[in-house]
Amino acid sequence: MASVTHSVLAASALDHFPATPQGWRSFPAPAKLNLFLHVIGRRADGYHLLQSVFQLVDLKDTIELRLRDDDGIEHHNPLPGVNPEDDLTVRAARLLQPFAPITCGVDIRVTKRIPMGGGMGGGSSDAATVLLALNRLWNVNLSRKSLMELGLKLGADVPFFIFGRNAFVEGVGEIMTAYDTPDCWFAVLHPQVHVSTPAIFKDERLTRDTPSIKMRGLNVAATRNDLQPVAVSQQPRIAESLEWLSQFGPARMTGSGSCVFTICASQSEADRVVSLVPEEMTGFVARSLQKHELSEFAD
Repeated sequence: MASVTHSVLAASALDHFPATPQGWRSFPAPAKLNLFLHVIGRRADGYHLLQSVFQLVDLKDTIELRLRDDDGIEHHNPLPGVNPEDDLTVRAARLLQPFAPITCGVDIRVTKRIPMGGGMGGGSSDAATVLLALNRLWNVNLSRKSLMELGLKLGADVPFFIFGRNAFVEGVGEIMTAYDTPDCWFAVLHPQVHVSTPAIFKDERLTRDTPSIKMRGLNVAATRNDLQPVAVSQQPRIAESLEWLSQFGPARMTGSGSCVFTICASQSEADRVVSLVPEEMTGFVARSLQKHELSEFAD
């Protein structure tokens, strides 16, 4: 009975994402913001220990998938200059493929909206969406925990998007506790620069000993992004964006950058801020989400 119920749940979840006559199904890959990011230590292997709150937002890439009759995995619109086999969506599909009960393949198309190199998790979210969607389309039916373990092999942020809820995140990004955040709007600026995450973590100026904090009673306003000072020193345009945005409220960088944001009380306020963005800057509005739309694709 359990397996029958499981199959019914899987089918109903897929019903929300119908196939086109050509067989393509479209799935969302939402972005995230780091409401804060503390570096509290460093492991012997060099990986940094972090604490953060990851917030899902409604800015999304679109992942289109079409099942194949063979075991081929093909990316139909790879990014210029990127080997399709190196793309995280292809790597995610190949990582899951051995767990499929029968021979399975997939065609992939990606529509990018999340800024690349912006600290909003676009590539990681794309990979997570492929794992979640193919978990159902291929009838793999791995647990959420197993998918998160697979996702960690692709990147530290991938498990969060499979977790599927806003979270207090610890460790190297793999330890997550569901964390309720208020509904709100964000005004976001993209400074149009690419920040090298490895370069920031290697920088000797990076703070690596911020005291650990507890989730209970957390006051986000009293936190910070430890990576921000280093990113600002490497990319002056981030500093310019932070300075401009701070006139409307406390402004902060997300992840390792380069996007920066401020929280707004309403959509109209966020729209007003973005409408005033200078021509040399790029801004957009994002709304908070409470869960990933594919959260039912893993148990």
